[in-house]
Amino acid sequence: MALYQLIYQSQSLVPFETSELAALLLQARDYNRVHHISGLLLYTPDGRFMQVLEGEQSRVRDLFYQHIVQDPRHYNCRVLTDGPALRRSFADWTMGFRVATALDLRSLLQSVPPNEPGLLVPRPHTRPELLELLHDFVANGETQPWLEHPHR
Repeated sequence: MALYQLIYQSQSLVPFETSELAALLLQARDYNRVHHISGLLLYTPDGRFMQVLEGEQSRVRDLFYQHIVQDPRHYNCRVLTDGPALRRSFADWTMGFRVATALDLRSLLQSVPPNEPGLLVPRPHTRPELLELLHDFVANGETQPWLEHPHR
């Protein structure tokens, strides 16, 4: 089984209440546990999502394209990066969770300035760079009461 990661962002039609987020996390964690998917979900109070999904490629793609994209509660689902991975970045979580601000997401998704003189346009973060930024964000962010405790 080859490991695969997909990172996407989307916008909810209406911001989620705390109870709706808790229900969403419970449902996601149950589904992911059964399908051996791990990951991280960031949510902003104005209704933006950013999520990392990792597991077997067919299962991750099925979850994203057949369930998440089809979910009528949000729109503008856009894959930021996806591809094979050597290891899980969030192996201890069926679905870790953090609240983020719009500024946090903007900072995570900002383009990287050109690193070569001939390259005049900024580029998006590579998947390893974005995963490293997400790890830093999780490590330095506040823990919410509904954050899944890593399985040991």
